[in-house]
Amino acid sequence: MKLLNFEFKARLKDADPVRAALKKLRARFLGTDHQVDTYFNAPSGRLKIREGRIENSLIHYQRTDSAHARRSKVELMLLPRRNSVRAILSGALGVLAVVEKRREIYFVGNVKIHLDRVRGLGTFLEVEAMTRSGDIKKVRAQAVKFQRLFHISPEDIVPQSYSDLILAKPRKRKP
Repeated sequence: MKLLNFEFKARLKDADPVRAALKKLRARFLGTDHQVDTYFNAPSGRLKIREGRIENSLIHYQRTDSAHARRSKVELMLLPRRNSVRAILSGALGVLAVVEKRREIYFVGNVKIHLDRVRGLGTFLEVEAMTRSGDIKKVRAQAVKFQRLFHISPEDIVPQSYSDLILAKPRKRKP
């Protein structure tokens, strides 16, 4: 499935105001998922497999790391919960990073909202306004609207992927 997203990620000090806004919007809550994203060494873009109870997919995406809502080209393949794709890609490409998170998943129409608690990184909000038709103006306006609605300042925006943030963390040395 090919998608065009306009998205942003932001650090959150407190997720409760976002939850309250989602409740007012009557957002559809899919549930809370424990997800492990394994990123692979890909020649272009980012390639990962997501494994969870709610979402399981192979995802390839290309986007710039910019400190505002940004366009993202996504190709996504839904996978059965138990599969061998991670083992195959690990052997073929090598693992770049592993990101473990607890994710609350909400939808408001075509806009997907995540509240993430990422192991080793903290709490984040992700908003993805998605389209299959390519109406980039509409999804860009939606992403900007949600950024304002959730009172996300430009300083809160995180341009990197979780894998980049994990890789940038200093590693503890073993004695």
